[in-house]
Amino acid sequence: MYGYESLAWIKDKHGKEYVCPIDVLKGDISDRDDLTEEERKQCMDVNQLIGTERW
Repeated sequence: MYGYESLAWIKDKHGKEYVCPIDVLKGDISDRDDLTEEERKQCMDVNQLIGTERW
């Protein structure tokens, strides 16, 4: 289980937001606007969790 401090929130260039464990992200996470396919598989799409594009 991951704690909040070990998660990164990434909003991609298409407007989707993902929450990812920091250890699965490759490289700098401070200004990311996209995920690789492999990273995306290990992240959760926040919009699916809450069921809306705006929250």
